[in-house]
Formats: sequence, C-alpha cells, structure tokens
Amino acid sequence: MPFAYPVFLDLARVPVLVVGGGTIALRKACGLADAGAAVTVVAPSVVAELAALAVGVERRAYVAGEAAGYQLVIAATDDPAVNAQVAADAKAARVWVNSADDPDNCSFILPAVARRGLVTVAVSTGGASPSLAGHLRTQIERDVLTPAVEGAATELARQRAEIHAAGGSTEAVPWAERVKTALDSSG
Repeated sequence: MPFAYPVFLDLARVPVLVVGGGTIALRKACGLADAGAAVTVVAPSVVAELAALAVGVERRAYVAGEAAGYQLVIAATDDPAVNAQVAADAKAARVWVNSADDPDNCSFILPAVARRGLVTVAVSTGGASPSLAGHLRTQIERDVLTPAVEGAATELARQRAEIHAAGGSTEAVPWAERVKTALDSSG
C-alpha cells in the first residue's frame, strides 16, 4: 500500500458536514471550526458544545445522498451502518470523507496535531495506531515545539514577507543559516 500524501487544507468558509452529535463528533468538529470551516451537524441528538460551534445543526437522522452537498464530510456516529452509508455517499459524490475509527471507509485520515504559534506538526501512523500518533504528538509538543521555535517562526515569517514586499523571491534564499540564527536569537 502506498504512503498517504500529507497536506494542510485551507478550510476557511468551506462547507463541511459532520454526521454525529456526540463527543467524537465534537472533537473532530472543534478542529474543523478552528480552521474556519462552516460546519453543519446532522444527528438526532447533539451535545451542547457541538451545537454551539456549528453554523448549522439539524437534529435528525442522516438522509442518504446528502453528503454530496458538502466539500468535506466526517462520519462520527455510534452506528457503523450509518457511518458506512455516509462514507459511501461521500465517495460516490467524490467528496473527501473521514469515518471515525474506520480507515476502510475513509478517503483521508486525521493526524495527531501539535501547534505552537505559526508551527503545526502532524503525526500519522496511517490509521494503524492513533494512540502511538498521539504519544508522538505529546513528545513533540514537549520537546520540539519550544518557545524558541515559536519565536523563530515569527521572525522567519517577517523576513519572508520583507523579501516578498521588496519584489524578491524566497526560493533561492539560503534559509538554513537564517533558521539557525532565528532559533539562536529566540532561545
């Protein structure tokens, strides 16, 4: 099996469907909302925290085919048959879908994510062991994403913007030395 291709998606204002109204759906929807996605939740019962962050909440069962109306779909119910239907509908409509704890019904998987300022690190085991990915994320948060890394990212972003503002390209800039200097001055 080939490796997954990692990407970071710009989900600002992108219509996303979350099918499910419990704690797993909430966890997935929180990340989507933090990314600026326009989250619609469909579930007969929805926890209050999830209802508060969604742009739309429909307290009802999933209707076959409705995944086609979204650009990204999350299936996170406690009913494997419903999750499979949501995944099948999304795939048929060529919509990216993640089915919680069911890699066979996913067209993408969600990594464990660590953030500090401008820096985001995602860790995946390809769905084989989310607990290992979470463990590695915790180690990265503790040992790698230090205040020095956060400061360096801010400084390097400033330098990059300055080069672009002067009409230059950053493709040929020797960044290795700039990164070392930024880390040293931020630490």
